[in-house]
Amino acid sequence: MAVIRTMAHRILVVDDDANTAKLVKLYLQKDGHTVIIAEDGAKAISLAREKKPDLIVLDLMLPHVDGIEVCRTLRQESDVPVIMLTARTTDADKLTGLDIGADDYVTKPFSPGELAARVRAVLRRLPGERGPDELLRGALRLDFRKREGFLNEQPLGLTRAEFRLLGVLALQIGRVFSRDQLIEKALGEDFDGYERTIDAHIRNLRRKLEPDPARPRYVKTVYGAGYVFSEASDEES
Repeated sequence: MAVIRTMAHRILVVDDDANTAKLVKLYLQKDGHTVIIAEDGAKAISLAREKKPDLIVLDLMLPHVDGIEVCRTLRQESDVPVIMLTARTTDADKLTGLDIGADDYVTKPFSPGELAARVRAVLRRLPGERGPDELLRGALRLDFRKREGFLNEQPLGLTRAEFRLLGVLALQIGRVFSRDQLIEKALGEDFDGYERTIDAHIRNLRRKLEPDPARPRYVKTVYGAGYVFSEASDEES
């Protein structure tokens, strides 16, 4: 039997079902990770601030503070990767977590082995897709070493996924990338999530980057094809 070796990380598992949390902990510990468990949203926020985990596995249905609010709160403070666990299966429900900055989701009931694989996939994604140290596109500056974006030297506060997407697009001005291509280049070939995840991340990216997200000047939609980066101008999109 093949043994998958991974770099050890600190992972926060948030689930009010003790049996589920213990099972997830067992599988993640097999990969060498240190696992911390929180059984409610308030404790999750407290532990995330105190322990600084490298990744959070976050159930949506939590007592006191639900997973959506936990993710929203933490996204204001850090870009720690978040994998959401949800029993909701509609596209709208899945996109809700992605809209507020989750990196991936797993639908309940789930295989703990699949979840462990998703964790490995998220942790393997390198910031910047091996880009240059720095990239300038007009008023936009991308620092690939620190994985930070600036517009007119004001920080954009991009999540990991948003920075990776913007980096891939901005490195090749005028090239149209399909959703599948962006998944492969920005989220990783082993990403096995929802294709429309890209749309949710692009919407969030535009809210931070564009003066008018409804009329984007940098990241534009090519209908039926995908997305393209264009040098900002006064032209209407």
